[in-house]
Amino acid sequence: MKVPLSWLREYVDLPAVTAHEVADRLTAAGLKLEAITSHGHDVKNVVVGEVLTIEELTGFKKPIRHCTVEVGEATPREIVCGATNFSVGDRVPVVLPGGVLPGGFEVGARKTYGRMSEGMICSERELGLGDDHNGIMVLAAGTPIGTDVVELLGLRDDVIELEITPDIGYALSIRGVAREAATAFGVAFRDPADVELPVESGTSWPASIADPTACDRFVLREVHGFDPAAASPLWMRVRLMRAGVRPVSLAVDVTNYLMLELGQPLHAFDRAKLQGEIVVRRAAAGERLETLDHVVRDLDPDDILITDQSGPISMAGTMGGLETEISDDSTDIVIEAAHFSATGISRESRRHGLVSEASKRFERGVDRELPLVASWRAVRMLAELGGASVQPGVTHAEVEVSPARIAIPSGYPGRVAGMAYSRDTVIARLEQVGCVVTDGDDPAVRRGGVDPTGVVTGGALAAKLAVTGDDMITVTPPSWRPDLTDPNDLAEEVIRLEGYESLPSVLPSAPAGAGLTEAQRLRRRVGRALAEGGHVEVLSYPFISPDDFDRLLLPADDARRVAARLANPLSEDEPLMRTTLLPGLLKTLVRNVGRGFTDVALFETGSVYRPRAGAPGVAPVLGVERRPTAEELASIESALPDQPLRVAVVLAGEFERSGWWGAGRAATWADAVQAARLVAAEARVELSISADQHEPWHPGRCAALYAGDTLVGHAGELHPRVIEAYGLPPRTVAMELELSRLEAAMPGPVQAPSVSAYPVATQDVALIVPDFTPVADVEAALRDGAGALLESIRLFDVYAGEQVGEGNKSLAYSMRFRAADRTLTVEETTAARDAAVAMAADRVGAQLRG
Repeated sequence: MKVPLSWLREYVDLPAVTAHEVADRLTAAGLKLEAITSHGHDVKNVVVGEVLTIEELTGFKKPIRHCTVEVGEATPREIVCGATNFSVGDRVPVVLPGGVLPGGFEVGARKTYGRMSEGMICSERELGLGDDHNGIMVLAAGTPIGTDVVELLGLRDDVIELEITPDIGYALSIRGVAREAATAFGVAFRDPADVELPVESGTSWPASIADPTACDRFVLREVHGFDPAAASPLWMRVRLMRAGVRPVSLAVDVTNYLMLELGQPLHAFDRAKLQGEIVVRRAAAGERLETLDHVVRDLDPDDILITDQSGPISMAGTMGGLETEISDDSTDIVIEAAHFSATGISRESRRHGLVSEASKRFERGVDRELPLVASWRAVRMLAELGGASVQPGVTHAEVEVSPARIAIPSGYPGRVAGMAYSRDTVIARLEQVGCVVTDGDDPAVRRGGVDPTGVVTGGALAAKLAVTGDDMITVTPPSWRPDLTDPNDLAEEVIRLEGYESLPSVLPSAPAGAGLTEAQRLRRRVGRALAEGGHVEVLSYPFISPDDFDRLLLPADDARRVAARLANPLSEDEPLMRTTLLPGLLKTLVRNVGRGFTDVALFETGSVYRPRAGAPGVAPVLGVERRPTAEELASIESALPDQPLRVAVVLAGEFERSGWWGAGRAATWADAVQAARLVAAEARVELSISADQHEPWHPGRCAALYAGDTLVGHAGELHPRVIEAYGLPPRTVAMELELSRLEAAMPGPVQAPSVSAYPVATQDVALIVPDFTPVADVEAALRDGAGALLESIRLFDVYAGEQVGEGNKSLAYSMRFRAADRTLTVEETTAARDAAVAMAADRVGAQLRG
């Protein structure tokens, strides 16, 4: 909402304050400031002149005129001008040499077209009054020569732009902002809606309301003999442009002007195009309407329409129809003002993607008492400015609506704010808003109910508050504040008017608790461990495309293909909830590689969504009037998919960077396995690794990750066809592990091991095994064979070559032995090592090398 300060001062006796000071007070009252724009403050030396002579210059491609202009100085000024829409004797705005126009454009005397030009005759656009640049701005006859144009036309002004939230629709008007400014400065407010209406005996154009839920007040007035050629006065056009509305014609400008001033949208119909009684109703199936923007719209049965015998003529509160619009020859006009359903207009506007200045106001709620006032002011302005005659009579169709009443304890605002407000303060602030406050508690209000417009007038909250023992008051909000519907709204009004800055700043006491759960601590430890290991965390959307299943080469019967579908997806390309973390990570990798980051190590921790077999497809939708029962909660829970927590890693390019220190090392499947080990180590779980075939990994470079007998994930190099489908770098590797299963396998509290004071004995052993033998199987055999004396075992070398024979590999292990109660002898450690080698030979066919 753009609010010219000069327009605001018309209804508020503001002191000598700047626009910034006004904006600060409005901000403190809860209105959000967007910007302050100054107009005309840089304009100077622009005066009214009278054209004395005009000489048409020839020999140029366009009309050029040499004029002498009287500007109130000793001698007239000579000015060269290219416009032709003015004549001798006209009064025009003239910027003299040394003058400045809006935007800092300086004007001087210069020779042009062979003549001296001492200044410039101005158009509306050059003065910052609009977009009209077709000709010179001709002022009214009799305007005093030499008068300062800035003062004459009100060019100097400040515009305060406010962001109006949905709960303060009253502020979408000069009237509403002026009321807030008057309260903020403690000065008088003159209500532009406070006009005396004539006593009407007859009716205007016939009208009725067919659907009371769509409209509860509908007003029509008429003017005849309107001059279609009448132009909007300059002051009106300036105000409209300052407020961000483009002037169109006098009839349209009057309705827009009053909408901005009062907050009541109006619509003008060409009386000659109306056919029979006007009826406000909902749309019928199959109805269509061509609106003023020349779009033919298919109407929905919930749309609110204004109709006559020909059918729909306007989408109520949103946009008028083309058939009944005011044209260049309209002389008889019917002005419509109404109070439509806020929710109905909001849904209609969004349904058709049609947001207008009128719909913005109706969907936020307008003053129900304004239609009679706004329509009367509209016909009066059309009569005064357009030469029309106001026809006696008014059509007023109305549905009786009881005002909302709210019962609250007088101390309730103080309890909400955390500080004490006296009873007199609460009542005074509510009355300042416009509420009518009465002492005592109306039992009917406290019991609660719903008025004909659907507004809750009290209810359980008021009844609950009444038992506190405070003095009860009953509040009737004003008609211009339909947003005040419960005690919390009233408390907010008191608090904001008393000043948010006066509220005490008190830190809430932290509730006692045990801190993070073990699952939360595990997730944080995993993130830190992977980050310290060189990986970068990403957060991707949990949505995937059905095509991702094909790109990952998932078999038709793979459980990961069963995904929950969103009812209202952000993108139709990704309508499914993810069943694996890999698609989001792979797309993030592609995006990074495409931007020049070829060496990438990413990880993500998040939930996947796996629908349960036999679960209902759609969860029940429950009401909000009561707490759901245990059975209803169980029915919702049964429809939800399982949501296990997973962690995934993807690596491409160099994992160890190359540089001046030497060559780097490309990421391999072993790095993906190591990432899984890092995660498992944080859960104090030791993984066992075995070869596997599992999409989307390469059949020969895929490892299954087990925690005991539980499969917790897979790691390895991605299948070449997956790499090709996603456009990934060659030999990309990935790991995905289910943290929820790993958490279940975690041991209990850590028991500190006893540290032996006796020395360690180290034995190295090199074994030759077939090259397809998993290293994990060899290590497990060595552990089992070595027995309790084995403290640790570490693989430190892998060799394949002629010395071990074709199809074989050599695995060299360092084995550390220690006893808790003695120093081991050479014979004991040698025997333990030999037992380990024997077990490896028995299980995997290992032979001692050399």
